[in-house]
Amino acid sequence: MVKLAGFKRGGVHPDDKKRLSKDKAIEVLPMPSELVVSMSQHLGAPAVPAKKKGDEVRRGEVIGTAASYVSADVHSPVDGTVVDIRRVRVAAGAVADAIVIKPAEVQETSFAEEFDWQSQSPEDLLKTVRSMGIVGMGGATFPTDVKLNVPMGKKVDALIINGVECEPYLTSDYRLMMERADGLLEGAMAAARIASPERIYIGIEANKPDAADHIEARIREHGYPIEVIRLRVRYPQGDEKQLIQAVLGREVPSGKLPLDVGAIVMNASTAYAVYEAVRFHKPLIERICTVSGESLNEPKNVLAPIGTKFSDLIAFCGGERPDLVSIVAGGPMMGFAIADPDTPMVKGSGGLLLLPRMYEEASFPCVLCGKCVQHCPMGLQPNLMFRNIKYGNYQVAVDLGLMDCKECGCCAYTCPSQLPLVQGFKLGKKMARRLKK
Repeated sequence: MVKLAGFKRGGVHPDDKKRLSKDKAIEVLPMPSELVVSMSQHLGAPAVPAKKKGDEVRRGEVIGTAASYVSADVHSPVDGTVVDIRRVRVAAGAVADAIVIKPAEVQETSFAEEFDWQSQSPEDLLKTVRSMGIVGMGGATFPTDVKLNVPMGKKVDALIINGVECEPYLTSDYRLMMERADGLLEGAMAAARIASPERIYIGIEANKPDAADHIEARIREHGYPIEVIRLRVRYPQGDEKQLIQAVLGREVPSGKLPLDVGAIVMNASTAYAVYEAVRFHKPLIERICTVSGESLNEPKNVLAPIGTKFSDLIAFCGGERPDLVSIVAGGPMMGFAIADPDTPMVKGSGGLLLLPRMYEEASFPCVLCGKCVQHCPMGLQPNLMFRNIKYGNYQVAVDLGLMDCKECGCCAYTCPSQLPLVQGFKLGKKMARRLKK
């Protein structure tokens, strides 16, 4: 029996719901009639529009320039014409300028030319990753070049590729590992050339044994120095702090980053985007998105250009069922409910869920059962933090560890009173930052 690694504290075991889309091979979305490309595609400052209404654009051309170091360029996902520039809200709530593009009838631009990235210096590869607008595709959307640019005096002991995909329903990374493993692994090797880690791992949960077997076979075929770590199925195994603990046995201290314990964590889809960037000089202009849920007629894994409206994805998957109650961008644990189905897809859009009523919406007073404390993977006291936020004691909540909360939803999932704990913590953080300013 294979020994499975895992993090030590808390976590939950929700039904993973992956059976709805796990066996659905990646399908390419037919070209939408228009794309709405937000300048807020990443953590950090939104990009600055580099085009105006009426401009012709080419696939892969820069249409938004990074506004600061922690920012990323935005590229046109298609050949086409800029028909409008307007303010748009993305699923996570950010409001920024968006460039609306009407695709040309004939798409001429391709990325067929190959480049020998192995002969390039780490510095040149890092510049390529930045110029291609690569960001974390697991949801956080942190600029990848910033993550791989190891500061002077720091050392990377391990590069960990995150193939966990622990959110229920989502299978886009699984399909990537099954269908595009060679590119993923080459991207991991390119990232390793930049960051110079001593070891390279890829973590995969035990509910994807075929993916782990396939990845191991491709590693042997290429002779790559990469080790597959099989992990216990427990949410939130894919959070970078829990993944580091499971793989390396190290705990990232409060207020510190993975690099402070010698680790860099990169999502599997991000590694594939790095491969396309260094091998073909292809910017991050499309991604695989799992479109699933019990209120969707045909769950699928869809390769779609960035800027695609969620309504176009839903239509491609057979439309909604009559029992639809909520549309969620991302996974059910950490995703965002959206009111407008025309909300555009961004670089971090790994999932889109159409869900029926899952539970009664009424909440009740806390019964002091302690389940939220028991299941918090960060070892916090969600009940006390929530109570202090409720009564405006934001600094007390911060002192209790509010800023260490990953908003993973384990506490809310186990709460018998159905308290809106995660929403409370989001509000508490916002108010605490406002008071600090």
